[in-house]
Formats: sequence, C-alpha cells, structure tokens
Amino acid sequence: MAYSVEIDRKWQEYWEQSGLNHYNPEHQDKKLYVLEMFSYPSGANLHVGHWYNYALSDSWARMKKMQGYEVFQPMGFDAFGLPAENYAIKTGIHPLDSTHNNIRTMEKQLREMGGMFDWDAELATCEPEYYRWNQWLFLQLYEHGLAYRKNAPVNWCPNCNTVLANEQVDEGACERCGTEVTRKNLTQWFFRITAYAQELLDCLPTLDWPEKTKKIQTNWIGRSEGSELVFGAETNGQPTQDHEGNPVSLKVFTTRADTVMGVTYVVVAPESELCNALTTDEHRSAVEAYIAETRKVSDIDRMSTVREKTGVFTGSFAIHPITGVKVPIWAADYVIAGYGTGVVMAVPGHDERDFEFAQAFSLPIQRVIRSTDGSPDELPFCDKGILVNSGEFDGLDSVSAIKAIVTKLEPSGQGSQKINYRLRDWLVSRQRYWGTPIPVVHCPTCGVVPVPEDQLPVKLPYDVEFRPDGESPLKKCRSFIETTCPTCGGLAERDPDTLDTFVCSSWYQFRYVDNKNDLEPFAKAKVDAMCPVDKYIGGAEHAAMHLLYSRFITKALRDMGYLSFDEPFKSLVHQGTILGADGQKMSKSRGNTISPDDYITRHGSDVFRMYLGFGFAYTDGGPWNDDGVKAIVKYVSRVERLVDEAKAWPAPAVSAALDNDGKDLQYARHYAIKSVSIDAERFQFNTSISRMMELLNAINKYQGLATADLALLRSVTEDLLRLMAPFAPHFCEESWHQLGYTDSIFRHGWPDFDPQALVRDTIEIAVQTNGAVKFRLDIPTDATAEQVETIVRKDERTTALLVGKQLVKFIYVKGRLANLVVR
Repeated sequence: MAYSVEIDRKWQEYWEQSGLNHYNPEHQDKKLYVLEMFSYPSGANLHVGHWYNYALSDSWARMKKMQGYEVFQPMGFDAFGLPAENYAIKTGIHPLDSTHNNIRTMEKQLREMGGMFDWDAELATCEPEYYRWNQWLFLQLYEHGLAYRKNAPVNWCPNCNTVLANEQVDEGACERCGTEVTRKNLTQWFFRITAYAQELLDCLPTLDWPEKTKKIQTNWIGRSEGSELVFGAETNGQPTQDHEGNPVSLKVFTTRADTVMGVTYVVVAPESELCNALTTDEHRSAVEAYIAETRKVSDIDRMSTVREKTGVFTGSFAIHPITGVKVPIWAADYVIAGYGTGVVMAVPGHDERDFEFAQAFSLPIQRVIRSTDGSPDELPFCDKGILVNSGEFDGLDSVSAIKAIVTKLEPSGQGSQKINYRLRDWLVSRQRYWGTPIPVVHCPTCGVVPVPEDQLPVKLPYDVEFRPDGESPLKKCRSFIETTCPTCGGLAERDPDTLDTFVCSSWYQFRYVDNKNDLEPFAKAKVDAMCPVDKYIGGAEHAAMHLLYSRFITKALRDMGYLSFDEPFKSLVHQGTILGADGQKMSKSRGNTISPDDYITRHGSDVFRMYLGFGFAYTDGGPWNDDGVKAIVKYVSRVERLVDEAKAWPAPAVSAALDNDGKDLQYARHYAIKSVSIDAERFQFNTSISRMMELLNAINKYQGLATADLALLRSVTEDLLRLMAPFAPHFCEESWHQLGYTDSIFRHGWPDFDPQALVRDTIEIAVQTNGAVKFRLDIPTDATAEQVETIVRKDERTTALLVGKQLVKFIYVKGRLANLVVR
C-alpha cells in the first residue's frame, strides 16, 4: 500500500455510498449532535484555519462514532454578508452568483477533507427557504414585544456605508475593512436582548464552556446593583422642557449614592436627545461643534480611562435632589447615550474620571468621604468610608448612607434601588443588500405593518444597484420598495434595510435538524429530541456576539413555546490560531501563509490532518513547523510498513500465558488506549498522537524479538489502527481493508483498555547508598519493605557496595527506591 490522494478519494466515495456519515434517527437514544460553527463561503481554497477547525472536530466526532454514539454532524454556509456585496461592487459579479459558485467550491473541498458531514442536512442562509424563517423569527419577536424600532446613535462605517453593532467595532475601526468608525443618529430596528439579561447571567454557570468565554459574557452583560437618583433641570431660569413641552428630569444610575452630597456638576451624553433639550441658544454652536467631533470617536475610545477629557457647557443647570443647589450641566464624550441613562452625576472628589474632568475645566471638587481607619485618603478618594460635609448624613458609613439617602428620596420619587446592566439591545438593521429583507411595510395611513406570514419570504430582488451611498441598495430598487399595505391596501413601502447576518446564525442549529420542513422553521418534537447541541466548536472571537445572540434567541423561542430547553449549546470548545512559521499571524503581505493543498497533494489529507493534531495544543494553536509535518510523514510510513508485514501474520489473539516481553507490549497497548481515550475526549490531540507513536515504538521493539507472538502483534497493530482512525481516516480505512476486513473500520468500535494489563508483575526501583543511585533492580510489584530488603541484600552488587562499610539503616520508598544508609 502506498498512501496517496487517490486513496483519499476512494474512501470518500465509499463512505458516502455506505451512508456512514448519515444520521439514523432509529438510534435516537445514542444521539450526539456535533456542530462546527459554519463558515462564510469564500471563493478561495480552504485555508489552514478551516482545516484546523473542521478536520480535528471531525476527528473527535469519528472517535465518538466508534464509541457507539449516533453522531449528527451537519454542514452549511453562513452565506449572507458584506464580503459578497463588496466583491460585487468591485467586480460587477452579483452576490447571488458569486456566493453559489463559492458554495460549490467549498462543498467540494470539505468533502475532499474526508469530513463525516451529513450533507443531507445542508443549508445556506442566502436561500429563500432559509431566510424565510429569519423573517418569521423577526415577526415572532415583534409580536412579543422583543423587536422594536427607534431613533438612536449608531456606529457608522463610512467605507462600508452601513451600521455596525458595538461588537463589530474593533478598537474604533470597522472589523471588516478597518475604516475609522463614526457615530450618527438613525431610525433602526433592535431586538430586546436586555429583557433576558439576568437569565443570560444566571444560566452561564450551568454550561460546559471555557471559563474565559463565560467571563467575557458576564462582563459584557455587566450587572451592577445601585441606585437611581433624579435631578431636576433648569434652562434660562425656567424648568427645562423637551420638544413636546414636558418637564425634563435627569435620571442617573450610581453605585455610590453615598457621594451624592459631593456632586458639583452633571454630565450628559452629547449625542442624546436630552443634550439638545438642555442646550441654550447661547451655547448651541459650541455644543453642536462638540457633537460633530464626538461622532468621530468610538464608544471604546470614549470609555478609555487614559483618554484626555473633553467637554462643553450646555448653558443649563441640574437641581440637586436633596440640597436644591444648582450645578452646571456639561456635555462630555465620556458619557454615552446607550449606557445607563446617558446622564452622570459628577463627584470629582471621589471618582478619578470626574476628578480629571473637573481639573481640566476648573470645576469645584468637594470631599464628602473620609477613610474609615484614618489611612491616607487624598483626593480623589474612591473607596468607601465615613461621610463628611454631607449634612444630616455626616458620620454614617458608606453602606448605611446609601440606604439612608435612597430612603429619604423615595417618597418624592427621586430615589430608588435599581439593578443596571451594561448590555444594550441588539441593533439588527443594516443598510446593505446582501442579507435578509426586514418583513415590514411602512404605510402612511397604518404606520408600521408586519408582512403577514403567508406572504413570506419577502425575496431579495436580483436587479439592484450595489454602489453604497449611505442608503440601503434596496431603497433604490423601486420594484422592491413599492408595495401595498397588508392592512388597508393603500400604497406603501417596504422596509429598505436588511437584518444583521448574526440573525442567520442565531438559530441555524435548529434548522439543521429539520432543514426540509416548508411548513415551519422546525418541528418542535424533532428539535427537542436533538437539541441542545452536545458539542459546539468554533472561534473564541464570537463570545460576545454570535454565542450571546444565539442564547437569547433560544430563550425567546422557548418562551414563545417553540422549544423546551434553555440553552443552544451544552458544551463549547474554542480552537486556537495557527501562526506562520515566524510566529506572526498568517497574511499574504508577510509571506508566511500555508497552503494546505500543497501538503495534501504531496502527502495526502491524513498527513496534513495528523500534523494539525500533533503539532499544536488544539485550544492554543501556535507557529507552523515543517519539521512536524516530516515527523508525521515518517510515522505514517512506519505504520504502512507495519501493516504490510501484519498481512502475513496469523489472526489476532492474546495468549493467556504471556512472557514478560508480551506483558510489556500489552501494557504499552492498554496504556495508549486509556491515554488516547482520555486525552482525545478533552481535545488534547497532540498528546493523543504522541501516545500512538509510543505504541508504535513498543510494537517495533517487540517485533525484533525472536520469541515475538505474531498473533499478539497482529492484535496490537489492529488496535493501533483503530486509535489512529479518527485522525487518519482514509489511511486507516485502507489499512483495515488490507488486513482482510470488508466493513468500515469506523463500524468496528473503539478499543477498550484492560485495567489488569496496566498492573505490572514487577517494577523497577533505584538502589542507592547514602542517597546516590548505584544501580536499578526489578522487584515484585506487591513486595513488602522486608521482602525488598531481602532481595536487595542478596544482590551481588549490594555485597560489593557494602565491603568495608557498616549498614546503619535500610529505607524503602514504595515503588521508587531503596536507600542503604552506610558508614
């Protein structure tokens, strides 16, 4: 046998024809739903990252199949999004055409990887059969008050000409194109994920997820317990009014109500509607200029503690809820409209950020807290302590003062206890073409009207103008936009925006289970039987986006009665990142990219797959090393030669009366089986493959003995192949059939280890004199200290060591050493 790409193709065809990769619902009691985060269908060949994710998670799934599980491992394509639309702008090739071409290419490559994917369950999110149910999901959320529309400040990429969610802004730049993000106000659609903020926190401890990912979500949700205090507002000597003539009140959320007597100014977010109402004519031009500058800065940069503080006086004043003192209201970009109430009570004596701002603009700084124990408390003093300069609250500790201050303000409605969350609602509107049309009609008579379910899908038109100009391409397609109102029948317009593509991936795991259902997104009974997903594999970069959104949608669908479980993914594994040989992130500009095709053409896909498993800790990744590939080539060649020899050996058997060499081989065999079973279960593939290499060494060593039991050798060789099979599926399938088997190796089961084989009859210990090792000695495993002393004393080497010396003491450390204390 000479392993090659031809062998890969041979067994890929065999597996497809034999149905090995198809889920059998008759074995529902043994089901295991294994899912890799689906990929965007790029036009390029599969890169190393694809292989690292899909091939090794497939190895894990193959191992589970051999262990008796009925594995469901579907595959599909996250096919909507900016890349195809940008490609269309650049080349003129329509996104639908380029995406379909890319899907065909990628599907072929994934098949050639040898993945055990169930292609009967395939889906692509750009197909009307799929995005129809995105629209259905939108309508259900809208009906239940979880989808709503409002004018809000949003992140805007001037290059992509679209809105970005906070999670899609990377260090102030668009994560797609790197352009600096600005802010602007637009009327947008939101999903009310904040309604589930507490439950999203409460369920995290129950998940078998990486602790770091759970911590990221915990911080992103950002629960804090505090108080809401209400300040009055005055403009030009009169109570401030909003544009409808209603009095304006300033609600602030704080965890330090004990410092309220130290408020010397109030800050509002410059982009908020409240700021506009508070700005006097005298200060309007300065405020508007400041707002324009603020739009150029990302939320992340605005919240930076090291950034220089900027701001502008609005001309209005806040009225202290306890003292009635008027303090100036400033607009400053370190307060953000989307977080909390968009208003902050500034206590410069006890907050570093407020202190820096007050110093920059010569605002008063008032101490109202001293340290409890007299320790240094220079301003800004941010710890809790004892109140001073706080009138009736002087002398109270911070905890008691918070309670007393809120109690005083509650009767007037100016104070209450409150829980706040950092989490903001999910902005889902996108001013792009290549996405799911939002199923809403805007009627001049009836207002916002949902499209009836029986009229879904609202299909994307093919003939559109892609060039971005700040409006959705759909808005310029009159044949799409112009429609009739479902309620009154009058002229109306469709919503011109499309949904964030994270909506597609928020529920796709359920559609896989019932992907051909044209009556509903999925049958509840089927999804309840198959989900949650048992093992989910994908990148850690999705911690605060896809993974959080999917959890929210799962809980919402449960509450609507479409599911009977709480979480989408029971267990989660993140793969690491493979770097270039220079230790840097792979990129064409650095010239350090790796082409899987080059290695596969030379060595076959299994060599490439095994190196990915052997050369890196799966969850960490690391730099590429060609020497590691050579080591795998050498290893596979050695196994190949072993199989060629094994074809002539007798049927596999294990004698009841093995000699010591046979017992050593049995020990190596069962140690490998036990170790690989444990390590591979944990996605520790590098150590798993190392154990296989050790077993091969033990086999080769035993082969060289004149007394070698060939039936035992055959038996151990077959177990080595079964251990290797998930990591070198084509090679091992070929080897298995070379040994005379007619059914797939993946139907012959995973080898079991024998605990008794791991108990040795003898063990080797070191013999020392005065702590220095002199020689090594085999003793019975269960020998007592007295028996070991007798064995050691009888050894002729001990006799020589004791010549002219007196044995003072004999020390035995069980299973490790015997020490002769002499003088």
